[in-house]
Amino acid sequence: MQVRVSYGKSGITVHQKDGTTVALDPSRPNGCDYAFVSHAHLDHLHRKGNSTSKLIASKETSMIASARGYEMQGNEYDGFELVDTGHILGSRGLLTGEDVYYTGDLSTRERAFLKPARMPKAKTLIIESTFGKAGYSFPATDEITHNVNRIISDMYDMGIPVVLMGYALGKAQLLTKMFGHWDPVFVHDSVAKMNNVYSDLGVDLKDAVTYTEAEQKGLLSKRRPWIMIAPLMSGRSSFVQDMKVKYGAITIGFSGWAVDSQYPYRMGLDYAFPMSDHCDYSELVEAVRRCAPDKVYTFHGFAGEFAGSLKKMGFDAEPIEKRNGRAMSLDSFS
Repeated sequence: MQVRVSYGKSGITVHQKDGTTVALDPSRPNGCDYAFVSHAHLDHLHRKGNSTSKLIASKETSMIASARGYEMQGNEYDGFELVDTGHILGSRGLLTGEDVYYTGDLSTRERAFLKPARMPKAKTLIIESTFGKAGYSFPATDEITHNVNRIISDMYDMGIPVVLMGYALGKAQLLTKMFGHWDPVFVHDSVAKMNNVYSDLGVDLKDAVTYTEAEQKGLLSKRRPWIMIAPLMSGRSSFVQDMKVKYGAITIGFSGWAVDSQYPYRMGLDYAFPMSDHCDYSELVEAVRRCAPDKVYTFHGFAGEFAGSLKKMGFDAEPIEKRNGRAMSLDSFS
């Protein structure tokens, strides 16, 4: 029996030579022998329901998921290797004993307490392609940090508060670490919840007062500057409007999509920086080269464009989603 990969309503499934099946970040229970959860962002979690699948996940992912209301207890099993993908705390890719590597979400650059992803050698690579289109190129993290610190310094000189915004899980903890040297620093309540889990898992983050407590105690002032770390949201949201109207704060957003010069205007932000938890285009290409696979399947984002680029470079690549409902034999395992 050959190893096969299929794509269906619940996502990607690997069918192994011994007949066992592995669901990769399934969107719903699907009856596979194993279900792999790469990390604890909500688009990668689902309610277990009546699923009998053995759950594969890192300890960190299990703890963070539980804190977000998804009770799960992931384990590691013989025949599978969990590989650090550098996306958020606890994020892992899955290398099967059949020499198939699934990346989940991927970042190959070092950021604060996060190490860069490790890319193992594999015959078949299933790789995310969120920014898999030429033109998506992120500046160095040190450059972003320098520019943001300069803006904060200018604002502090003028007595203006600054709201730093990134996803509540992952980006917000990096912002807490990278800009925690400013004082005072407050955090949105949803960020505080995730910061506490990170701290429980050994990440050294500044102990900051929550937004709710700061409001109740009158710690937020229009007369002196401060930093607030909050989830990424539109400048038209009630929270951001309160920050601006009540305290005269300016907003800085962080997202890979900020490569587009129109991004801050669409989001209603004062500033935006392209700091991502994913690889940019050139980093994705380098990740594929390091893996040196015989076959590449791309998924999510610019999957078609990335597969097309890889084919021009000599790789046997295709987007997995276009094979909807069909199982594919992986010839390298025949």
